[in-house]
Amino acid sequence: MDPISPMEQALHAARALVLADLVAGEVAEADVVSLVEESVVQRRWWVEQWPDGAAYVAGLVAQDVQDALLERYGRWPLCPVCGSGDPHALDVEPELGPDPHWVCSQAGVKVAPVGALGRAIGGGPSS
Repeated sequence: MDPISPMEQALHAARALVLADLVAGEVAEADVVSLVEESVVQRRWWVEQWPDGAAYVAGLVAQDVQDALLERYGRWPLCPVCGSGDPHALDVEPELGPDPHWVCSQAGVKVAPVGALGRAIGGGPSS
């Protein structure tokens, strides 16, 4: 069996991290999971063009899914930090960089790494 390339490892990891956050938020329905798969396909091409960008794929897939969900269903993930005011979505930071986190721009705090949203919203550790 051939070893899995670093690009494929990054894509599989990105898929797993974003799926973990969708499961934690109880929005991992089949059509939503399809959005993850669509993003991974698009990002595979992107990483083939720029292999050094493999470390950025998890954040980009998270942003892709967040954008697709906004178009179809509404904001996701909603901020678990701010208890008052209008509900608002978390952002992924850095927008293009390694070690992406969900952050609340309004409160100016890191909420959770991408893939570990369950801890921040009371879903326990992500696995």
